[in-house]
Amino acid sequence: MTFKYSASDRALARAAYETLEPFHVLAYFSPEIKGACADTGLDFHGWYVGARGAPLGPCDASVVAAAFFNFSPAVVMPGWDAAKAVGLDVVDARRYQMLDETLRPILGDRIGDPLLDELADRYAEKAATLPMGGRPLAAAWASSTPPTQSHVRLWHSIAIIREWRGDAHIAALVTAGLDRLEALVLHESPHPDPTLRRRTLGKKLVMITRGWSEEDWDAAVDRLVGRGLLERTDSGEAMTAAGGELYDHIEELTDDAAAGAWAGDPKSEEILSATKPFVKAVIDSGVLPGTKKK
Repeated sequence: MTFKYSASDRALARAAYETLEPFHVLAYFSPEIKGACADTGLDFHGWYVGARGAPLGPCDASVVAAAFFNFSPAVVMPGWDAAKAVGLDVVDARRYQMLDETLRPILGDRIGDPLLDELADRYAEKAATLPMGGRPLAAAWASSTPPTQSHVRLWHSIAIIREWRGDAHIAALVTAGLDRLEALVLHESPHPDPTLRRRTLGKKLVMITRGWSEEDWDAAVDRLVGRGLLERTDSGEAMTAAGGELYDHIEELTDDAAAGAWAGDPKSEEILSATKPFVKAVIDSGVLPGTKKK
């Protein structure tokens, strides 16, 4: 197919995603989540669904399940109902409090850095130019009220752009004929190219956080094997050549759909470079899965 953007623009969109993602996911892997759950009376899934979906407003749980896509409706729907019962405004405020509590010790003296305000402004300005058609979760975040602290406001600005990419990724997965769990199983399976750099969580953590059972997983594997996208191995399952090609195509489509946030802006690389020290502090803190405190 013909892509809208050039290979270099798609590569920039990929680099932006890889740069910013650790800062964004801090909200959903923070050690302070336990305290937030205790304060709100929500379990992990209720907290996650409420904290990420709050900008959608008090809609039906099925809408949130659709927007989150690869999470099991069996955990999204009761989690959303529980969050609404607590109050989405309460969850929204507690999320920002949690982020403040998490980022202060991580960033240390950088908390007072004027660059945080500048970066928050620049990402917010970039987000304000993005077309929101077909991007419901991003549109909800874009319409939400940003927090006041500069370090948390930076997170909010980045979240809009991240969800804008995420909405496009879901569209690519649906177009590829993958259902909620099949998308996860394909992503977590070994790629034919072992040198390809990918961010995976591992089957166990994915199943726990997304709410899927072993039976669900095995059934999804069977479906993907039937399509010739996976093969069973002694150590589990792995992508076939066809599965690898589909995976690569989905990622290219996603990068192309996300490139509009970065292409044509001569200062895109500059803003990403300026953000890296703050992201590195998050990674070095060791709070994210797969990282160790330095």
